[in-house]
Formats: sequence, C-alpha cells, structure tokens
Amino acid sequence: MSPATSMSIGGTLNYNGCVDPERETMLFSRFCPLVVVLCLFLSCCLALVAQSTGPAENPRSQNPSSSQSQEQQSQEQEEPLQTFKAQVNVVNLFFNVKDKHGLLIPNLTKNDFEVFEDGKQQTIKYFSAESNQPLTLGILVDTSPSQTRVLTIEQEACSEFLHNVLRSKDLAFLINFDSDIDLDQDYTNNARDLARALNKLQIGGGGAGGGLPGLGGGPIPNASPRSTALYDAIFLAADEKLKTEVGRKAMIIFTDGQDEGSHLKIRDAIEAAQKADSLAYVILIADRGFYGGFGYSGDADMRKLAQETGGRVIEVGNNEKKLKDAFDQIQNELRSQYNIGYTPTNSKLDGSYRRIQIHSKGDYKVQARQGYYAMARD
Repeated sequence: MSPATSMSIGGTLNYNGCVDPERETMLFSRFCPLVVVLCLFLSCCLALVAQSTGPAENPRSQNPSSSQSQEQQSQEQEEPLQTFKAQVNVVNLFFNVKDKHGLLIPNLTKNDFEVFEDGKQQTIKYFSAESNQPLTLGILVDTSPSQTRVLTIEQEACSEFLHNVLRSKDLAFLINFDSDIDLDQDYTNNARDLARALNKLQIGGGGAGGGLPGLGGGPIPNASPRSTALYDAIFLAADEKLKTEVGRKAMIIFTDGQDEGSHLKIRDAIEAAQKADSLAYVILIADRGFYGGFGYSGDADMRKLAQETGGRVIEVGNNEKKLKDAFDQIQNELRSQYNIGYTPTNSKLDGSYRRIQIHSKGDYKVQARQGYYAMARD
C-alpha cells in the first residue's frame, strides 16, 4: 500500500503525490481498446490522403481546368479533416432517470431524450443505456473531531461498498481530511488495500476546545483554526486526482458538511468538480450533538455541490442501517447510468461555462450535472 501523502493549499497548491507502481499497467489495460481503434482510424486517414496525392506536376504545364479540378480536390480533402476535428470535441453526460417516487427507470432509448446547451437544442450523436466504461472513484472521509462517534461505522460500510462495486478495470483512491488533507491510498482496484487504509484512519487534528466531543461543555467549533478542510479536500480530489482521468468519475464524501478553516470557498470546490466532470455524492453522517446549539449548517452547501455535479445528498445521521442503504442506492445509480454524447453547436473552447439541460419525454426526473466548462483537453 502506498504511504499516506499530505496535500495542502496555501496561496498556491502544493501536492506531493505517491504513485502506485501497478497503475501504468492498469491504465493501459483499461483503455487499450480505445487507443487501438484511434490508431487504426488515423492510419486509414493517412492512407487515404497518401492515395489522393498524385505525383507533382510542373505548374507551368497546368491548364485552367486542371487547376480548378485540383483546387476542388483540395477542398474535398480538407472537409474530412475539419469533420474529424469537430468530432473530437464531444461532451459526454452520464445520468440517471427516476420516476416521481425516486425509482430508477431503465430501458429508455435515445429518442426519449432531448439535450440543450445554453438553451439551444443539440444533436445526440452517441447514446448508451449501459455504463460499462471504467469507473474512477474518490473516497473522501472527514476525520475531524465532530466525526468521533461515527467513524467506525463509516469504515465498515465503506469497505463493504468497495468490495461490491469495484470491477477489474475500475480504480479508487482514499483521502482523509481534518486540519490536514492526506492521500491514504492512491489509485488501485484492490478493495483490500482500500479497506486496510480505511481501517487505519483516526480522528485527527483540529478541535477547538477541551472536553469530549458530543458531551455538554464539549468543544465549540470556531472559524479561527483550520480543523475541517472540507472545501480544500474536494478541490484537491477533483483538481489533482480526477481531472486527468477519463470515463465515469465520482466522489463519495463522508462528512457532516461543516467546513472549518478551508482556504477555498464552496464555489471553488464545485467548479473544480465540474471541470473534472465528476459526480459528487455526499453522505451526511453526523453526530449533531457535537455542535450543541451552535449553528450546524453544512448541509446547504453540500446540496449545492451535489445538485450542480449530478450527484445527490443522502442523510444518514449516525444510523448504520441508513448508511448501508445509502451505499446500496449509490451502487444502483452507478450501475444504471445512461450515457449521451454530443458535439456542441458552439465549438469555441474559450473556458466559458455552458449550462446543460436534459429533457425526458416521459414524466421523469433526470439526475445530471447542470453544465460544463468548455476547455481544451490536454
């Protein structure tokens, strides 16, 4: 297992990542078929261009008609290249469809959906009712003092979830956050390694007073120390880990939603998740007695994060059964995603935010991210 690695934000972003030696091989096996198809396609394009390019002629010997013919051929040769460039800029959307009772709706087709970007209807070019693409998961666990009474049930339920959800080409990493942000396990598809890292988590720094958490007279959180760097952790997970991955991506965040002392704001965390094309599921697990009557209010920002990225918030309190039910719901949603791809009519990659709407022709609710940033991919 990779050693824990600290990540921190302070004016600039500093991250010393640990690398799993098996990851290079795993990444190749995940996307090898795609690479082969692209290589074959490019080879065919080059062969066609070579065939259509005849031996050079003396320009002086050309008559006007042959010159016009060559100009027409040149234009015809340019069109496929322009089309290929446009097809590279594809927006991929993974989403769920539910009825009014929250039950997942399977077996819908491409004709059941319409996609709009900034109010303009888009042409759906790709559609799939099954999500067999590799899944990349970021597990973020709040280990601040407010989680003292619930950390154990988080560890047990999350370990079971990872054993059930991870397939051979899937990857996951584990981060814990309190006053510091630590990468406890880098990318792996080994659920046992992830479980070992989970079981080693302990309640960490931060606390703002004496006494036992949750008891009368216990610590009262205040904004001066950095005790729960929630927004910073979400930003780092999205920007430093998930942003460079492809395919389906999701963060599962265990927290009471209360941030104390992050350098960044919730808007920064949301934007990083959107730029990483990652869903954000938030499991609100809390010992609210820790806060007494001093203003617990973290759920509002977490609902905003989930809504804008296409995930959702599930409240479990400190109930172990509700936590296991939450994992079942997330697993079912990740296994029941539809996938739509379209080439935007606005082809500019200017970094602007584009708002997306997916309309279902039935009386159903679509759970999807609300937009994306139009940026060139590295």
